[in-house]
Amino acid sequence: MPRTPPVWLLVLMTAIGPFRMQIVVLAIPGLTAALGAAPAEAQLTLTVYLGGVAAGQRLHGPLSDRFGRRPVAIVGLAVFLAASAAGAVSGSIGRLVAWRGAQALGACSGMVLARAIIRDCHPRDQAASVMAYVFMGMTVAPMLAPLVGALLDERFGWRALMALPAVAGLALLAAVLLCLPETLPREAKAAQGGFGSVASASLGLLCTPAFLVYAGCFAASSAVFFAFIGGAPFVVVTGLGLPPTAYALGFMLLSAAYAAGNFVTARLARRLDTLRLLAAGTALTFLAAALALALVLFRPPGLPNLFVPAMLLALGNGVAQANAMAAAVSVRPQAAGAASGLSGAIQMSAAAVATVTVAALETGSGVATAALMLAAATLCQAILVLGRRLATDES
Repeated sequence: MPRTPPVWLLVLMTAIGPFRMQIVVLAIPGLTAALGAAPAEAQLTLTVYLGGVAAGQRLHGPLSDRFGRRPVAIVGLAVFLAASAAGAVSGSIGRLVAWRGAQALGACSGMVLARAIIRDCHPRDQAASVMAYVFMGMTVAPMLAPLVGALLDERFGWRALMALPAVAGLALLAAVLLCLPETLPREAKAAQGGFGSVASASLGLLCTPAFLVYAGCFAASSAVFFAFIGGAPFVVVTGLGLPPTAYALGFMLLSAAYAAGNFVTARLARRLDTLRLLAAGTALTFLAAALALALVLFRPPGLPNLFVPAMLLALGNGVAQANAMAAAVSVRPQAAGAASGLSGAIQMSAAAVATVTVAALETGSGVATAALMLAAATLCQAILVLGRRLATDES
């Protein structure tokens, strides 16, 4: 196996994208006034970011299979750094949205490559355990990002929310240059051939039922969570009339629950079957979404209606997602980068659909948010139940 990079570096590479996404969520209402934008235009700063992450992952994964993990990571972080700096001085919502898209293209390189690097260095069951530890460490970023974002926005305005990631990106780029070895075996890089071979690897994955099951579960379970983060701030601020910090503090509890779910996977993945843990995590996600809809329909409005079920949802996602990703990148280990990128692209596409839909439907009551959470959780269960036999046969 190749030399394994330090876990803390994989955590930071994975966390930079979610941190950048979460830190701007609570600034979206302020952008409407600062840049004279309509609410729908300001929401594009999140939606376009998700779209950029989806497109970027689709690009970085195959490129890393062809040219190696380290050079793609360096280029991706350089793009992220430049786009963050440019976004901080944007004078219009259009330019800001464009730089957010470029920022996403660079930021997602770390997410793709960390997962591929783990698979380079570990077999599937061990990869699920290591990936869970990385995901668990990564939760610190989205746990703190809403609170940091709210405080910076209140004191310095939205431009500070673009400048801070630029500083973080510079530090991470320095760490990658110093501490990240090349983990892709030389013979695997040579076997990739030209860009035609890179494209055929992705096409081959899309024709593999096991990959579609694991990637589909990863995406649908993520869509449940993105439906929540797309709608919950409107419920808290507009529907309940609470300050943004109330959402930020509640979100910290969700991050802790997600970390706990990943800890369960990290401890059990080497002893229990990956598919069994995936089924348990997605089942808990489904029950949490169903509970959320029941509470917002039949109880008086309040924070517990969304945040109590969302903690169970985060716990379920923590159990499910590391197993789903480890399985997806193990279907064809020689194309781990392509599998990581393609899985992430499918995930972010589903997330973008969820955020756009919930933004269009949510009125502040929480009903649309909870209903969309349940719809995505039901889809996840359907993918797993209908595809479980195919996944087992292919694995």
